[in-house]
Amino acid sequence: MTLLIAAPCSGSGKTLVSLLLAAVARKRAQGLQSFKVGPDYLDPQLLGRASGRPCRNLDLLLCSEEWVQRSYRWWSQQQPLALVEGVMGLFDGLGPSSEGSSAAVAKTLQLPVLLVVEASRQAGSLAALVRGFRDHDSELQLAGVVLNGVSTDRHQQLLRESLAGIGMPLLGVLPRHPALELPSRHLGLVPPQELPDWDERLEQLAELAPQWLELDKLMPLLLSGNSSAQNAVDPLADLGPLIAQQEPVVAIARDQAFHFCYPELPESLQRLGCKVQWWAPLRDEPLPQSTAAVVLPGGYPELHAAELSRCRRSLGSLAAHGQARRPIYAECGGLLLLGQSLEDRDGQSHDMAALLPLKARKGALSLGYRTATARCDGLVVRQGEQLRGHEFHRWQLEPLEGEDQTVAKSLWQLEGWGVRSRVEGWSNDVIHASWLHLQWGGCPSIAQRFGRAAAAAAPATSA
Repeated sequence: MTLLIAAPCSGSGKTLVSLLLAAVARKRAQGLQSFKVGPDYLDPQLLGRASGRPCRNLDLLLCSEEWVQRSYRWWSQQQPLALVEGVMGLFDGLGPSSEGSSAAVAKTLQLPVLLVVEASRQAGSLAALVRGFRDHDSELQLAGVVLNGVSTDRHQQLLRESLAGIGMPLLGVLPRHPALELPSRHLGLVPPQELPDWDERLEQLAELAPQWLELDKLMPLLLSGNSSAQNAVDPLADLGPLIAQQEPVVAIARDQAFHFCYPELPESLQRLGCKVQWWAPLRDEPLPQSTAAVVLPGGYPELHAAELSRCRRSLGSLAAHGQARRPIYAECGGLLLLGQSLEDRDGQSHDMAALLPLKARKGALSLGYRTATARCDGLVVRQGEQLRGHEFHRWQLEPLEGEDQTVAKSLWQLEGWGVRSRVEGWSNDVIHASWLHLQWGGCPSIAQRFGRAAAAAAPATSA
């Protein structure tokens, strides 16, 4: 079966309900596979740590419908329980449409929806709200409602009777409680590795969940239906090993500054025969020995700009790697490490690896899906190819006048709903640097081209 946990809007409590259910499964030693609709990196980290296995993104806009179905079927059949956390409001998709929305994913995968409603300032109007979501799309099935922010018995009774009047099951009521407070910052929730009491929080959620949720009704709805296992296909099965003669080392940055990385990225490289090694620039580590290629994922380098600038071994080895013309793939925050300088939140400038002629400073929010048309052949794309990615950042780039602008060509033309078309990114045969997050699972050519480039750049081994 499996539930998709959705809401009328962001901030309603989808993640709270998902974490409550994951914490209960963990306490009961029941394996649970979590999924997240859309291009989110932070909620999946919380869900992944709660369940003990990587959360998988289901994104109909970044990947094909076939790939989303394959990923869901394959990973859900690995565990007895599964849940899918939605994104934004239930019908919020590309622009004003529902394309790529939680509702679209629910219909694609034929999942019932649990609607989480922030009801702290509602009474009888709740029925009109829920009825509207129930009746807006006849192809969707609402399994029930969980109410959030209900602090008194009288208020709960008002809301319960309101839902009973439209025949909608009430499957949980969350009060205001310190255990449900998840700290956030400018791009979303704080990741679990920065919460020193994370394990204690999960234990508390598991203990409190029976008081707030109808677990006898909700937990059976998480049964993943392993009877379909014979039809499941590994979503990365088509990659196949391309590199047989060696295991080129690919260093992927991962620390508090860089951790926005879909699990399919390292998994694709490993499937191709690369040896993935994690690299922590914030610890002032040099690149791992014999590194053939580097991946710099997104994250929060702007929050650690001063620390990063003092990591001379990290920056020096990255600069030497780039100067030796070995492959670098950089997305969003990873791009900031390649510039001349990066300003922190206070406007103080700090030196970076100086591989690209740019500096970065805080600016306007850039958010949304983008269709990208490659302007030239590059490390992982070819001229004229179209890909769809997602950007979400508040720092902006400023090219440096008088610097060599020929180090790399403009990568692609970006188009998106409600935004001006613009040229973005840097590209040549050994570098790919862009604000755009790409889902490698849905774009196998990216992994294949990067894997080949890593193999070609691998240091020669002695016989």
